[in-house]
Amino acid sequence: MPTVSVERDQLFEVLEQKYTDEEFAQLCFDFGIELDDVTSEKEELTKEKGEAAAKGASETVVYKIDIPANRYDLLCLEGIASALRVFLGRDEPPVYRVAPPALTMNAKPEVAQVRSHVVCAVLRGIKFTPDSFARFIELQTKLHKNICRERTLVSIGTHDLSTVEQPFSYEARPPQDIKFVALDQTKETNATELFALLTVRRGVEQQKQRA
Repeated sequence: MPTVSVERDQLFEVLEQKYTDEEFAQLCFDFGIELDDVTSEKEELTKEKGEAAAKGASETVVYKIDIPANRYDLLCLEGIASALRVFLGRDEPPVYRVAPPALTMNAKPEVAQVRSHVVCAVLRGIKFTPDSFARFIELQTKLHKNICRERTLVSIGTHDLSTVEQPFSYEARPPQDIKFVALDQTKETNATELFALLTVRRGVEQQKQRA
């Protein structure tokens, strides 16, 4: 059962209601999920490495919520909050309208030997804050790690439509010939350079987890 960590106060802000820990645990139970733990970065570091290591760490209250393995829509704060608001009768279930396509993606023949299918969509009316953008990237990473099987089945790419223009094409090129500015970067890199950067980042994250 996946466990999702969300900041309590941010969740309550979206729900437009504050709860005691016991009240929120009951709400989760009624809905079909479970409040597994109430903690903070400082509390977790203190338990794992002692008070010295936890000095300066955030004391923001974090809820760790267990969700069903097949509910990928609940892997982030926004998904949990939306589902609970519908459950509480505060919102109607969301309805997503598929409009006729205004843009075209051209798939080149050479992709048949690499990954033959591509699916595209434009999501309109999306506004990010720094916090929601960070959660969006985290959600995308979670999807890559589980349902996408570490990107061996599916790889998700997200782009700001205001910064790109047609024609769009899906094609296979040598890594050194693929150049773009990654979503959380400011400098243009080719695929080889970006892969090296991501490999280093992953190694650092793994070292932090083992420390």
